[in-house]
Amino acid sequence: MSIEEGKTYLLDTYAQVPVVFSSGEGMYLIDEDGNRYLDFVGGIAVNALGYKDPGFTEAIERVLGQGLLHCSNLYYNSEAIKAAKGLTALADMERVFFCNSGAEANEAALKLARKFGNLHAPKKNQIISMVDSFHGRTYGAITATGQAKYHANFDPLPQGFSYGVFNDLSSIAQLVNEQVCAIIVEPIQGEGGIVPAKREFLQGLRTLCDTHDMLLIFDEVQTGMGRSGKPFAHQVYGVKPDILTTAKALAGGIPAGAMMTGGKANTVFTPGDHASTFGGNVLAAAGINEMVKRLSDASFTDHVQEMGGYLHGKLEGLASQFPTLCSAVRGMGLIQGLVLTIPPRTVVDACFAKGLLVLSAGSDVLRFVPPLVVGQAEVDAAIAIVQAVLADLQG
Repeated sequence: MSIEEGKTYLLDTYAQVPVVFSSGEGMYLIDEDGNRYLDFVGGIAVNALGYKDPGFTEAIERVLGQGLLHCSNLYYNSEAIKAAKGLTALADMERVFFCNSGAEANEAALKLARKFGNLHAPKKNQIISMVDSFHGRTYGAITATGQAKYHANFDPLPQGFSYGVFNDLSSIAQLVNEQVCAIIVEPIQGEGGIVPAKREFLQGLRTLCDTHDMLLIFDEVQTGMGRSGKPFAHQVYGVKPDILTTAKALAGGIPAGAMMTGGKANTVFTPGDHASTFGGNVLAAAGINEMVKRLSDASFTDHVQEMGGYLHGKLEGLASQFPTLCSAVRGMGLIQGLVLTIPPRTVVDACFAKGLLVLSAGSDVLRFVPPLVVGQAEVDAAIAIVQAVLADLQG
């Protein structure tokens, strides 16, 4: 299929790179002309197992062979029950609502938080989010997103949101009052520039929520499912939320999202409060079950930690080698960012021309979110390309 056909029939919502991919293998995407691209985008932190993973393929082929891909949530299906049990155990949570994306998971979380607050007397329905956060592009999620550029031209937005400074506990504390029902935060800001939270900041949010009877929501859409080096980033920090959202790598590349709850958030929703036609469908649940199986093996997350440390070190080497082009390295596990002094798009495009897929985060960060199965050889190959690009740009 041609790029021109894509431009004709697809709505213009993405600044798409002029390439048509047709297959994948291991750590590589392959275009229609047979060109291979080393993939450090991973579908934006989605394709955790890379491409043509034998175990994942077998899991999906098994349910395809059973002939049941979708079953209404008016009924139970065995794959979804298994996924709910396994995922909540993996995340140290208790119950789960399945949906189809990160934005949907966050919408469910915001809706649950509002009901939680409105059951109080007097009602409390305000939600605190963070400046430079990102929670999705549906109306509630985009309003929770603390970046004005995502709000532009979409007024009127839902009411009842305020924004504090990430990693500044006093900024958040000043926004807390008797009308606030929840705080939503990313343990690592992704679209905001790959900025990890400080442990004491998240601990402080937990204390604020406990003191004022508010719900603490962790958005782990991008950081969940092993990306941080633990199954979930909250386990790195030792701070447990009341609500945890995740998606992206949740089902290994099949569209899926989840909102998990614990404690006082467990019983807020009752039948009829929320729903998703395709949430927890058999195909997606099979993907979730395969991912839970992989992440339940400590050697898998050990590998993520090892490769994340290795990548981080290599990026620090680039920052030292090119101090006029690079100012810092930030990240955790296999979500890493190289802070640039030039527009990231310049580097993204030059890397693409050399067969490496990377992307930006925020206004000045080159983001690396490869499949979690990446090896040292692929890291070395990616770094060599970025190094060559920076050398060319430095002149």
